[in-house]
Amino acid sequence: MKAFTKEIRIALVAIAGIVLLFFGMNYLKGVRLLANGNNYYITFTNIDGLSESNPVKANGYKVGTVTAINYDYDNHDKIIVEVDIDEQFKIPVGTIAEISSDLLGNVEIDLVEGNLKDGIIQPNGNIDGRINGGALAQVKDMVPKVEKLLPKIDSILTSVNYILADPALPSAIHHAEQVTYDLTTTTKQINTLMGEVNKSVPGLMGKADGVLDNANSAMGNVVSVTGNLNGKIESLDLETTLAELQATLQNLKTFTAALNDNKGSLGLLMNDRSVYDNLNSTMAHADSLLVNLKEHPKRYVHFSVFGKKDK
Repeated sequence: MKAFTKEIRIALVAIAGIVLLFFGMNYLKGVRLLANGNNYYITFTNIDGLSESNPVKANGYKVGTVTAINYDYDNHDKIIVEVDIDEQFKIPVGTIAEISSDLLGNVEIDLVEGNLKDGIIQPNGNIDGRINGGALAQVKDMVPKVEKLLPKIDSILTSVNYILADPALPSAIHHAEQVTYDLTTTTKQINTLMGEVNKSVPGLMGKADGVLDNANSAMGNVVSVTGNLNGKIESLDLETTLAELQATLQNLKTFTAALNDNKGSLGLLMNDRSVYDNLNSTMAHADSLLVNLKEHPKRYVHFSVFGKKDK
């Protein structure tokens, strides 16, 4: 008799396949069968799509797996989630477990750690849980705001359609193209002009340097003249000059007083009306005499070749 019959070999292959399938399914679920871990219990009021084999992460690193979810039928607002955490990971007191999900619907538990100085939670201990909606929650919060904006967006789109339907729009676009072409041409001309200016800049800078040198020379001359003037001013006798100026002003004052006085000739001429009238009358008679002399010279000058008097 053979040690292993055909039936025994078939049974052993089937058992090995079942074992491999069991380990494979648990591996795909994230359940660690051979690794050592500690069990903890997290209390939620809503698990928001959480299921067994979902990961448990701390700071983005996977430290455990959800092993069971139990609904408290006596207290309907509590759901107890059992998690298996790596025994090397110590959970500080005050840690909070948050259920979060991404835009693709992947759900996980994130541990918001407390302070290790406050102690650690012992295995089979309880952890407070809450829901962190993440990106989906933010999208949900934005939905009411978007709904309020929809009428305004519709009004804006209506205005845009009205503008696009205006027959003047193609003409405006054509003019805009023409303006753009003109601006391009103007820009090219400006670039050409700037190139010519850049070529002329070295010569202009040389001339500017010459002008500055001349200005510096002129400033030196001004400084020299100022120094000479200061020396001449210091050499003048200012007290004597001021005394002579004061004497001149006094003489001018005396002369002015003599003019205003009626005793002198100039004073009488300037202040006596009769002297002015007599002088004016004399000038008038002299003028009349000159006119008469010019018109009748024979009355005043007698000249004859024969010595005969003119009657």
